[in-house]
Amino acid sequence: MDIPRKSAARQRRIRLAIYIVVGVIAAGGITWGLSRLKPAAPEVDGGTVWRDTVKRGPMDLQERGLGTLVPYDIQYVPAITSGRVAKRLALAGTMVKSDTVLFVLSNPDLEQQTLNADWAVKQAESDYNSLKQQLQNQVYDQRAVAATAKSDYLQSKMQAERDAEMAKLGLGPQLTADLSKAKEDSDTVKSQIEADKVGVLEDSVKAQLVASQAKIEQLKALYQLQKNQLDSLQVRAGINGVLEELDVEVGQQVTPGTLLAKVADPNKLKAELKIAETQAKDIQIGQSAEVDTHNGVVPGHVIRIDPSVQNGTRTVDVQLDAPPPPGAVPDLSVDGTVEIQHLDNVLFVGRPAFGQEDSTVQLFKVSPDGKEAIHVPVKLGRISVTEVEILKGLNVGDTVILSDMQRWDGFDRIRLD
Repeated sequence: MDIPRKSAARQRRIRLAIYIVVGVIAAGGITWGLSRLKPAAPEVDGGTVWRDTVKRGPMDLQERGLGTLVPYDIQYVPAITSGRVAKRLALAGTMVKSDTVLFVLSNPDLEQQTLNADWAVKQAESDYNSLKQQLQNQVYDQRAVAATAKSDYLQSKMQAERDAEMAKLGLGPQLTADLSKAKEDSDTVKSQIEADKVGVLEDSVKAQLVASQAKIEQLKALYQLQKNQLDSLQVRAGINGVLEELDVEVGQQVTPGTLLAKVADPNKLKAELKIAETQAKDIQIGQSAEVDTHNGVVPGHVIRIDPSVQNGTRTVDVQLDAPPPPGAVPDLSVDGTVEIQHLDNVLFVGRPAFGQEDSTVQLFKVSPDGKEAIHVPVKLGRISVTEVEILKGLNVGDTVILSDMQRWDGFDRIRLD
């Protein structure tokens, strides 16, 4: 029969207590150690991120904008007079000359008014010729009267001279000589008056003819106005170019000022770029630019900057310094880049997906072995279209991830597969 010993039981209790204490200490140590561990770095597919290497050298500050090619010469063809569209003689997209007829309008009232104005001119010209003949006859009659008066005066003068000579020689009475002298004086005044009437009548004739001629000119001007309006019923292009738009249909009634068509010269084009208002502040007249027509890049320079802002953008006009490539037509969508400034010997890298000028951003810098990337603060300087100046945080040769990595902002590092 076994007899339990009291010393053995006491040792088992001591060992159990020791095990418990050690277990508690171990559990606490493990918990503390785990709490000090950093979270596991997430894995990112390295083939899906955009990387670039920091470089030092020249850098061009540029601003980019979307836009369209726009003709320098655009002819908007309005209706000069009211009418109904009777014919359409051209289609959009066709080449036209300045005298090409695009539409024929119909206006019977205008045709009648023009015909009446023409007849009014002819009637006035007929009245003018009739008046001229009548007034000329009056002048001739007055000249005949003046000639008769002058003849009477000459006869009276000779008679008075003869009677005066006879009275002086005593061969005739002095009374007869005096009467002849009085008649001579009377005929002198009468002859002068009739001669003056000729001058007055000729001046009157001229005045009446001038007034009649002025009426003719007035009627001619009215007729020409009506005729021009009648001619405008044949709507012409106005310039050589491409017929871009036809804004009315056959049978439609139009009023003066209605836009009928749009013609543009495709050989003289410029680019109208829409630049964000925050980026357009540094653009100046004369700065170099490039216009990408998606079929070639054409050099140019800035010729105008719209002073107003529309929908958050400003319009910048770029003149093309070389002929556009084949296929460049008005309203073609283009990409334009304006060179703001050329910088030498600066530290730069590709433009990240986020970050503003003169700001500090967090970028992932790739390790030399390319297997992981760590978060580093980077101070950005001046920003271009595709590049950004680095002021602090990176060195030449560093590789950084430029893609949008905001979903991993909570991690100090990531693993690249």
